[in-house]
Amino acid sequence: MKYFLGIDAGGSHSRARLTDIDGTALGEGKAGAANARIGLDSLHEVLMTVTADAMTAAGLDQSQLPLITAGMGLAGISRPGMAQAVCELDFPFGAVHVESDAAIANLGAHLGEDGATLVLGTGSVAYIKVGDTVITIGGYGFPISDEGSGAALGLSAMRHALRALDGRTKPTPLSAAVTENFDHDTARAIEWMDAATPTDYATFAPMIMEYAEKNDEIARSIVEDAVKHVERFIETIFEKGAPRCALAGGLSQRLRPWLRERTAARLTDAKSDSLNGALILARGAPARSAAPATM
Repeated sequence: MKYFLGIDAGGSHSRARLTDIDGTALGEGKAGAANARIGLDSLHEVLMTVTADAMTAAGLDQSQLPLITAGMGLAGISRPGMAQAVCELDFPFGAVHVESDAAIANLGAHLGEDGATLVLGTGSVAYIKVGDTVITIGGYGFPISDEGSGAALGLSAMRHALRALDGRTKPTPLSAAVTENFDHDTARAIEWMDAATPTDYATFAPMIMEYAEKNDEIARSIVEDAVKHVERFIETIFEKGAPRCALAGGLSQRLRPWLRERTAARLTDAKSDSLNGALILARGAPARSAAPATM
């Protein structure tokens, strides 16, 4: 018996799906963040944990690990040397194919055909495939880029909330809800920010969207600014020659109604999800090359 394992390892959480050779789903697993920034040892541990969960759900044991071909999409793998380092980790699978989380999102969205995907989750990145050419836009890491992402929304909310605390801007229900986490104490908020990760900032995103939908002044300004970046992403994607573009990531559907009608009209629905993209990768897409092609 042969099995295929797809892993989507993102900035907030990781998911795995195990199938048989016919594509029948046998089991799934979930674990914490597994992006490249957590370190190779921690990354390996999370990947094996989510694998073990999927295998347990499928009724398989460790003796069957060599029968598995794995396809992994990892956030942050575009950092120099990271793809090679991950491939050199001690995985017990029969074979491993490694790509970025954006690449498997694109594989799932277009089922391997040409197209682009804008991923809006904890971070943000656009991935374009036209023939043998691959282009990525953004995705340089927080806070350098990740415009329009959950982490960027959270950072903006913290900045606005601190300004409201010291009187530089008018407090709103959102700013009060944010600073309530720190007993409305500026020093405590700054202490939290000193150690906060992109995932930590992104936890504020659902609340920001909720207040924006209730017409909170600060929340609306944060979301409207994020949407400007998202629209520029989409414009650039089509300027680069993409025949179609889909959105992916946990924040994508929440932001989509805020897009201008003409921008939203250019988007296509994803045909499948990132986990299915990882399984497509496992089933025969080439392993990641050392240097992606550019236009």
